[in-house]
Amino acid sequence: MSNGAASPATAEAVVATEPRAAAAPTSGDGVGCHAGVAEMRKAAAAAGKSETLDRYAADYPVGPHDQPQSMCPAFGSLRVGLRMRRTATVLSGSACCVYGLTFTSHFYGARRSVGYVPFNSETLVTGKLFEDIHEAVHKLADPAHHDAVVIINLCVPTASGVPLQLLPKTINDVRVIGIDVPGFGVPTHAEAKDVLAGAMLAYARAEAEQGPVQAPRAGKSDKPTVTLLGEMFPADPIGIGMMLEPLGLAAGPVVPTREWRELYAALDCAVVAAIHPFYTASLREFEAAGRSVVGSAPVGYDGTAAWLDAIGAACGVAKDKIDGVKNRMLPAIRAALAACPVRGRITLSGYEGSELLVARLLIESGAEVPYVGTACPRTRWSDGDRDWLEARGVKVQYRASLEQDIAAVDAFAPDLAIGTTPVVQHAKQLGIPALYFTNLISARPLMGVAGAGSLAAVCTTAMANKARFDAMTELFRGVGTGDTAGVFEDVPKPRPEYREKMRRQLAAQAKKRKSEEMI
Repeated sequence: MSNGAASPATAEAVVATEPRAAAAPTSGDGVGCHAGVAEMRKAAAAAGKSETLDRYAADYPVGPHDQPQSMCPAFGSLRVGLRMRRTATVLSGSACCVYGLTFTSHFYGARRSVGYVPFNSETLVTGKLFEDIHEAVHKLADPAHHDAVVIINLCVPTASGVPLQLLPKTINDVRVIGIDVPGFGVPTHAEAKDVLAGAMLAYARAEAEQGPVQAPRAGKSDKPTVTLLGEMFPADPIGIGMMLEPLGLAAGPVVPTREWRELYAALDCAVVAAIHPFYTASLREFEAAGRSVVGSAPVGYDGTAAWLDAIGAACGVAKDKIDGVKNRMLPAIRAALAACPVRGRITLSGYEGSELLVARLLIESGAEVPYVGTACPRTRWSDGDRDWLEARGVKVQYRASLEQDIAAVDAFAPDLAIGTTPVVQHAKQLGIPALYFTNLISARPLMGVAGAGSLAAVCTTAMANKARFDAMTELFRGVGTGDTAGVFEDVPKPRPEYREKMRRQLAAQAKKRKSEEMI
């Protein structure tokens, strides 16, 4: 499947979906994507993917339930690949999955083609699918157009053991990155970003260890740099750079990067700032390269002060320099927070990974935040944020399920619910103002002076709409629920005798079954 404009080289390698894309292909033992998580994991292990699944289980632990309800995890890896210059991204999976992922990626603004190698049961079982992938990668590996080709196995190819590790590491000087991102192995799309970012960092680190590598497009910094780990609002790295400059430091690349050569610059840093603390595979590569890691982020007054202290200590900056920056930045942050207060009770949940940071900023803005739910796991790099929140009475729920997020809305009756789409829907049905976290909250600056007060306007405006929600709730009370649900030409008439008849029939059936069990 191809969407958007493709270069001639890309157009040759993208295979059309129509000829061989069959419904629900099966693996060699008959397991298809309908089989369920347990059977898919069993099939993947039997097909030689145990090492990959074990690594994912260690990097991205689940529980207390199996995994949060979220979009297909592979979207995270796909999004990372599509955002990189001179990088081709190819999917191997069921046609329905590829269609959904392609639609979602372009809904979120992707401007590059999504490659697709289709298959059916025969090509999957006989191994022809791997040969088709091999052929497609060779066609895409044109150094005039690409630095890297990324091929992503979805659920069925992973469960069937399609061995992407057998692909050449380099073709025509173009790097080949093969990863498995099954929904039964990677819990969330946020962590799937780390799967690809970590694989690319590992490849780039091996290249850098072998000899000179390409410099960043903007040139090498003349100051020690701080690599920023986790996707952020575009203004945040600029604001962080302004705080680092008086310390004799500079903001380095943001990982996931937008170009392959930035990976080298990311690895060549003084310290890594784990803005999003769940990038376990990426952090493993940085630590293997000898880089130290600092958790949390310069969010709000307390967060900025603690972060500057930690970054300065990790980079050996003199205390008087650190204090000088704090003396300049912290009063401005406090003034911005005071000028834009947030008054009200807010429950917060999401699956991006910045939920704890947003909660800190809301609390310092004056809001009461009794509950924070994140689909991401707890790691040691988020402990500072968790400790700060829990000290203020906040319930922090890692790996939060939809049921837990909804229960928090019901229990705390907030003035504003910030969350995922179904949480927002639930809150609005109760007449509670609500905001979608991904598009309306995380798409704003959070760091430093620019972040202080950035959430106030949208939150205050939403809470001010409570009266409108109450009016609409009263106007439509009882409409579209129960017997009145659906579309009718006339006003539905209650027929309680029908329900009574069904009740008697069900009771008789239950009595008959009970008698048969006794016999």
